[in-house]
Amino acid sequence: MTKKAIEAAPLSAAGPYSLAIDTGQFVYLSGQVHIDGATGKLVEGDIGAQTRQCLENLKKVLAAAGLGFEHVVKTTVFLTNMSDFAAMNEVYAQYMVPPFPARSTIQVAALPLGARIEIEAIAQRTT
Repeated sequence: MTKKAIEAAPLSAAGPYSLAIDTGQFVYLSGQVHIDGATGKLVEGDIGAQTRQCLENLKKVLAAAGLGFEHVVKTTVFLTNMSDFAAMNEVYAQYMVPPFPARSTIQVAALPLGARIEIEAIAQRTT
């Protein structure tokens, strides 16, 4: 098995992990919070704006791996407040394409940097 780290400037990992790992067939994307890679600060605003930033960050990492949202097979969404689910889902639906990926949505007590949402993904290369 190959194992290659994916980088996607201006985004960077905030610890001892990679933004994504490409194994050849699958690309495992680390969770992205609503941080603006250019400023290093969390995007303010409602959960819709924050969801959009998470997905834009994932889009950059996917592109760095030569992929797009059409390759995503599984996502996990972490919310600090499940009452944000409907607004998150509305923005999420604008990015994902049929057949929609499998997804889990989990409420958590806290996220890094005080974020309200984090989204991770697994993408598959088509042969």
